[in-house]
Amino acid sequence: MSDKIKKSYQQSKNIYDDVLIQGKWWSKLYIKLFWSGVDDSEVAKEVLKYIPINFTGKILDVPTGTAVFTYQKYAKMKHADITCLDYSIDMLEQANKRFQNYHMNHVKTMQGDVGFLPFQDENFDIVLSMNGFHAFPDKEKAYAETYRVLKKGGKFIACFYIQGKSKLTDWLVEKILAKKGWFTPPFDTVISLRKRLSCMYQIKDFHVKGSMVWFYVVKK
Repeated sequence: MSDKIKKSYQQSKNIYDDVLIQGKWWSKLYIKLFWSGVDDSEVAKEVLKYIPINFTGKILDVPTGTAVFTYQKYAKMKHADITCLDYSIDMLEQANKRFQNYHMNHVKTMQGDVGFLPFQDENFDIVLSMNGFHAFPDKEKAYAETYRVLKKGGKFIACFYIQGKSKLTDWLVEKILAKKGWFTPPFDTVISLRKRLSCMYQIKDFHVKGSMVWFYVVKK
């Protein structure tokens, strides 16, 4: 399954950013038809508001993807210690180009698996995961590992696909995106996600729009 995911993102690297930022007519149509018009860039803006520009702690961004939504904010966060991890080398190469263009010495990238994070317990003040958990093949390990490396009182911030809010989106995910390797079942519903999070975290903010959820929670 991991090889399937790596191959799928390698094949999509040239269109990935355009789908997210809706740079062409077909990507706009895709979002309007299959994602109820929910704009990834607008969701990203809401998610990134949870992280102050003057933040000085340690951030783990997993998966960082191409950093299409984060690089401009990270460029302003000169006093933060930011680690960007992704399973896809192709995604990291694109992220690295963006970071290098802005001379971001406070940002480091590494290839790795969210299910086996190479960090000590309680190492980060913030764990950020944008559009990741619907793709991770072993979600139980992903939740356990992101929780493990987060400090007590630290923020877990995320956004991803949520099942059960749109029949058309659920059909797209099941019949196409999951088979291509871009998404990996099983998927949380709003109820199961809130239950899962409340066992480990204090829920501070939680939003659902269409089939996307975004939130920030604090480790108990």
